[in-house]
Amino acid sequence: MKNKDIRKFTTSLLGIIVGTFLLAVGLALFQEPNMIAPGGVTGFAIVFKQITNIPVYITNLAINIPLFIVGIIVLGRNFGWKTLFSTVLLSVFLRIIPEQALTEDLLLASIFGGVVVGVGLGIVFKSGGTTGGTDLAGSILNRLFPAFSTASFMGAIDILVVIFAGVVDKKIETSLYSIISLYISVKIIDIIQEGFGYAKAFIIISNKSQEIGSCLINDFERGVTLFKAKGMYTMEDKDVILCAVNRYQISKVKDMIYDIDKNAFVMVTDVAEVLGEGFKEIE
Repeated sequence: MKNKDIRKFTTSLLGIIVGTFLLAVGLALFQEPNMIAPGGVTGFAIVFKQITNIPVYITNLAINIPLFIVGIIVLGRNFGWKTLFSTVLLSVFLRIIPEQALTEDLLLASIFGGVVVGVGLGIVFKSGGTTGGTDLAGSILNRLFPAFSTASFMGAIDILVVIFAGVVDKKIETSLYSIISLYISVKIIDIIQEGFGYAKAFIIISNKSQEIGSCLINDFERGVTLFKAKGMYTMEDKDVILCAVNRYQISKVKDMIYDIDKNAFVMVTDVAEVLGEGFKEIE
């Protein structure tokens, strides 16, 4: 293993550890004690604890580990050690960090809980990992029901969890504060992932366009468009790749391009809206 690879691996590992720790802090000190459930598996676990008194860290593992296994079976690929590692690590941190509300003001708890959780998840995503949950569930459901996008399933799951929280707590305010926290988390994740839009457009100029394009199609399941262009300085023919990806894939796509062609010219731009397969359906 080269020094650069070791450094990259260590940075990624530390990022996942720090990000997962911050996620656990946001859950344990702001959201969980105030019954704020901003979607996802952890949000469901918070509500489920209210009903059964089963700790959040146990429910998190009980759902995510089988989900990880089903993902491998249905999607036909290994999601990697990072997802499994961060999923287990989150439960470890939730077991260690005592549940104690830093504030009983629900608005403050939803805002700062959303910020801390968003920062944590953003760091995890930027480090190439995920914590399982709705993104994995959304990918599985998208494979089983391709007429609906992954993002649609993720949004639907989050909304159901938020509604569930209000029903169990018998307060509409619980759902409303959970929505605030969820919205803030998503926006913070977007900022850390280098932008405010849900999707990003990659414009790639490389002599290894076939390899990069194949990876985008096969490994990331993204649509790819290839343009023929000419460099003005050298007047040489060039291949230009255009590809739109979601926020969870930004860092992974960058790493993939770098691994294939260190000399590739890459532009990452904000996309206000993406319509079509894999994203929002055209209305």
